Amino acid sequence: MKKFFEEFKAFAVKGNVVDLAIAVVMGGAFGTIVNSLVTDIIMPPIGLLLGGVDFSNLFLIIKAGDPAAPYASLADAQAAGAVSLNYGVFLSNIITFLIVAFAMFLIIKGMNKLNKKGEETPAPAPTTKKCPFCFTEIPIEATRCPNCTSQLD
Repeated sequence: MKKFFEEFKAFAVKGNVVDLAIAVVMGGAFGTIVNSLVTDIIMPPIGLLLGGVDFSNLFLIIKAGDPAAPYASLADAQAAGAVSLNYGVFLSNIITFLIVAFAMFLIIKGMNKLNKKGEETPAPAPTTKKCPFCFTEIPIEATRCPNCTSQLD
């Protein structure tokens, strides 16, 4: 049992696990910011361009809670017990997803650029070699040294 806990401790404090935990927390915070961006900044102008549409109130009643009552908003419909198809919220979530995906793409693209700068380019293949007898630079394909006329391997 002691070995089991030692293995668990080694796993839990590894850098990758800690990095993953930090990434999950940061992702949650980032998700909140993006959700606010979509809901509070992006969707109102889009709704205004589409004739004053409030995306959070786009819904379709499947089964009315009170058949005689019209529902002015999604909150009113839910309060009355109506079953609704909330496609406006779904559209907002799709836009949120697209913004998060685009932001992640930009972050990964930037990281890849940074990683490429750190990599060294491989040295080009040599085109010359030294003659082992006179140490003159000669073409790599040469079988005889043009300087000392020695036979090369």
